[in-house]
Amino acid sequence: MTGSVGAIGVFDSGVGGLSVLKHIRAQLPRHRLLYVADSGHVPYGDKTPDYIRERSLALTRFLLGEGAAAVVIACNTATAAAAATLRARFEIPIIGMEPAVKPAVAATKSGVIGVLATVGTLESARFAALLEQYAGDIEIITQACPGLVEQVEAGELDSAATRVLIERYTQPLLARGADTLVLGCTHYPFLKSLITAVVGSAVTLIDTGEAVARQVVRRLPAAASAAHEDTPTEKFWSTGDVASAHGIVSQLWGRRVVVAAP
Repeated sequence: MTGSVGAIGVFDSGVGGLSVLKHIRAQLPRHRLLYVADSGHVPYGDKTPDYIRERSLALTRFLLGEGAAAVVIACNTATAAAAATLRARFEIPIIGMEPAVKPAVAATKSGVIGVLATVGTLESARFAALLEQYAGDIEIITQACPGLVEQVEAGELDSAATRVLIERYTQPLLARGADTLVLGCTHYPFLKSLITAVVGSAVTLIDTGEAVARQVVRRLPAAASAAHEDTPTEKFWSTGDVASAHGIVSQLWGRRVVVAAP
């Protein structure tokens, strides 16, 4: 075991989970954070559940080896495919993601909500159960967004090509009266500014990063919650091209960081 006991491990199909990691850092400013971007296998949205489970098991084992006391699946698709398996296999807290349907139902005034997500998330039984639990009389329209994850992975947060995709995916939702959009993939919060520029400031955008960070604080074992560093550190790995990962992770994290191969 090479890392500090009490560290918080986070993984995602790529760099999108950094949006969740930022919220965790805000909640736990002195904790050691470990992050693995599985960019060598991105996106998860078009992979089979079995494939995603195998990747999730491998990444969780790696984070445990680095000293993680809790693991966050910072990916809606991986949560749907693998959370139950990870919780059955490992004794540490496993914290997952799910699209923020409940707060969106509370926020909408028009009674119409749009959910932007990957195909894998939208087709999952977990998401179907979420809709059944919270939708009630609210109309919920789902929209798969092929290509958006790849744009974020490339650092194309405000390019013309990314804008075209956002216009394509949001226009049908707005046309049907949606006044609230759920960002159902952890990559999408990095596109918030561009999405707002496209849909207008009157449309509410909702993601779950802050709620997940609060859940991390609640679920940490007592020994881990007491553990912290005098100088908080983050450690980053990528299963993709490490040279390009340095740039994109630094861009999204907001300062220069070093990314290693796991």
